[in-house]
Amino acid sequence: MDLPVDLTALSDDGLYLWAPRGAAGSWGLANCLLITSGTEAALIDTPYDERMTRALIAAAARVLPERAEVRTVVNTHANGDHCFGNAFFPGAEIISTDASLERHCREVTPQQMQHLVHAGDASDPLGWYARDRFGAYDYTGITLVPPTVTFTGSYDFRVGDTEVRLLEVGPAHTAGDLIAHLPQHGVVMAGDVIFAGDHPAHWEGPLAEVVRASEDVLALDAQWVVPGHGEVIGQDGVRAYIAYLKDLEGEIKERYGRGLSAYEAAADILASGFHPHLGAPERVVMLTFIEYRHLGGTDAPLEMVELAGHAARWAYDQQHVPTDV
Repeated sequence: MDLPVDLTALSDDGLYLWAPRGAAGSWGLANCLLITSGTEAALIDTPYDERMTRALIAAAARVLPERAEVRTVVNTHANGDHCFGNAFFPGAEIISTDASLERHCREVTPQQMQHLVHAGDASDPLGWYARDRFGAYDYTGITLVPPTVTFTGSYDFRVGDTEVRLLEVGPAHTAGDLIAHLPQHGVVMAGDVIFAGDHPAHWEGPLAEVVRASEDVLALDAQWVVPGHGEVIGQDGVRAYIAYLKDLEGEIKERYGRGLSAYEAAADILASGFHPHLGAPERVVMLTFIEYRHLGGTDAPLEMVELAGHAARWAYDQQHVPTDV
């Protein structure tokens, strides 16, 4: 895991990106966007644990104007890698959607993550996967701080002279996604509606709704789009991502029509060499189970741990395939 010492300027007038990076297929390394203007500052998304959040705060201190402090935090959605750091901005107003606040009860808590990652059975696929993918994080001492201001539809505010437009686009990645548009900068912070460099992880779906939300991003005609994870992209990158989602949707529907189980379908898609340049292929298993739920017409939600368990099973099998002697 590479925690940035400095923020990256996305403009020459107060817009900065904190972009932790790791190996392909890493989890939890979410992009965060700092907005400054005059003596005001806002942060879009907060990191996953205390060490990461302290690193962001130290980096932000080097660019914050004199007497400025982060008084507003926006959470693009309720996943922990975008909001567990809220507690380290005491007194800040925390903005998200009504649906995102409602989803907090379905999220895995810091305490549950700590137990799963550091006390789980490493011989079990999910325990092995949690330790392998999340073992670098320490969730002790994290207090979950939910949004203090919520909205449905849209919400506009200003950071000094900078206009920030929040647009609800969920359900897509989760039930309560929002994107943040900074029209003066030509930038959209897309949260986990969009991933770059890896197969995406989505918890709500169906894929058609993720496509719709991505098309909402595209319609803003921003020069730069900051995905929830991965490198900043342009309009062509968003179009390529939409094409990926439609491609996967078609692959899943074809196998659903043939009567394959969700796990069989996902394994078959991956065995066919589906977008092999992307990291975290096991996430295709999660996406397939979600798509099957919608194709089957059931409204019963799939819990995050259950979905992660299906992905872990596939990843575990790939790591433990017997070899001929």
